[in-house]
Amino acid sequence: MKYISTRGGDGPLGYEDALLSGLARDGGLFVPAEWPRLSRQEWLALKGKSYAEVAVAIMSSFTGDDVPRAELTAMVEDTYAAFTDPAVAPLKPIGDNIHVCELFHGPTIAFKDYAMQFLSRAFDRALSARGKRAVILGATSGDTGSAALEAFQGRDFVDIFILFPDGRVSPIQQRQMTSVLADGAYAVAVEGDFDDCQDAVKALFRDLEFRDRVGLSAINSINWARLMPQIVYYVTTALELGAPDQEVAFAVPTGNFGNIFAGYAAKQMGLPISTLICASNRNDILTRFFESGAMERQSVEPSLSPSMDIQVSSNFERLLFEMLDRDAEAVKTAMATFAETGRFDVEPAVLDKARTLFQAWRLDDQGILDEIARTKAETGMVLDPHSAVGVYSARMARQDNTVKAGTPIVALACAHPAKFPDAVAKATGQTPALPPHLADLMERKERIHHVSANTDDIAALVDANKRQ
Repeated sequence: MKYISTRGGDGPLGYEDALLSGLARDGGLFVPAEWPRLSRQEWLALKGKSYAEVAVAIMSSFTGDDVPRAELTAMVEDTYAAFTDPAVAPLKPIGDNIHVCELFHGPTIAFKDYAMQFLSRAFDRALSARGKRAVILGATSGDTGSAALEAFQGRDFVDIFILFPDGRVSPIQQRQMTSVLADGAYAVAVEGDFDDCQDAVKALFRDLEFRDRVGLSAINSINWARLMPQIVYYVTTALELGAPDQEVAFAVPTGNFGNIFAGYAAKQMGLPISTLICASNRNDILTRFFESGAMERQSVEPSLSPSMDIQVSSNFERLLFEMLDRDAEAVKTAMATFAETGRFDVEPAVLDKARTLFQAWRLDDQGILDEIARTKAETGMVLDPHSAVGVYSARMARQDNTVKAGTPIVALACAHPAKFPDAVAKATGQTPALPPHLADLMERKERIHHVSANTDDIAALVDANKRQ
């Protein structure tokens, strides 16, 4: 298995080199040089297997010869051992052939755990084998940071710095980050919004002297290895609902486009996904693209679903590469135009190609509250604000027959409702309780660094705090 850059100037690299590189040196994102595909018989052979067994089968297609099967199996089993539901990603029906896949049974009760717990083990293995250290620099709009700091804290070969927009994550999301006190783990509040944090990370990756000097790597979904484990829950849910002989649609709360691109990857592997429903909040750059073919950056507006408060969806570059028939020069031109003007447009034929698989809806804050209340009243299930956007979009796709009645729709529930207690209480009149292992979270001690969005200031903070 080899990986190439969406901008054509880096690779092909093996899996572990792509893992440790994170972002390609030309500024592009790594994608498989060829998509692995499973036959119908191979899909059928996975039915009834445990989540870990399916994960090994799927991820081995992407790790190739870089990770022996026995070592991959051990890492995967360790990754999911502490998840609180035996199904790991359980599926719950809510009526009208719509199902909710609960992706909040990991340590930080958000879907990022499913990839991050594996990623920390993958980094440890690769770095220890090479006798190297790494500095991980990531940006978060909420859940990535807490999952990353939880997973990477105390790792021998890694220092991790997570940038988050000061005052723009929920109090519980912030405390999950700032209460990680282990050596080598740093929660950093940045003056600005998530896009400022993400821009700073990308700028420091482009500074090749700094990148090489500190051994910079990434755990954001710009790193292909972050997306790879997320393919697994698309597979397990589709198999449970009848794949490979039954098509399945997915509604995905979407900000940075990583989670939904994992669904695209599953489709490329041969999983019968009929539709990927891109569910946006009021920061609707992706919905506007699928409506018009114009990717146009606007100001980020704080919302009840802060992890989706994004106007630059980094992983969309991977889809653009695919929609442009892997024309790296065309991608490079589009991304340069976007960086300069805040906008690029695709030809109608390219938009039509994207629409054969993707549909999009948006939901504002009042709609989020209404959906949380409706789902609770009708089913007893309590959704967090992000999951509500996904469930609403699934309902809309069913209502307008975008997804025909006989096709199951899976809405991904990306976080536990207790991560956003104020919004849930406003919608339902009840404040959801944190799981027992997090019950004392808001009383835990904090450690937090503050910095401007200036890349020199962030680089100086890394240099001053990283372990030698």
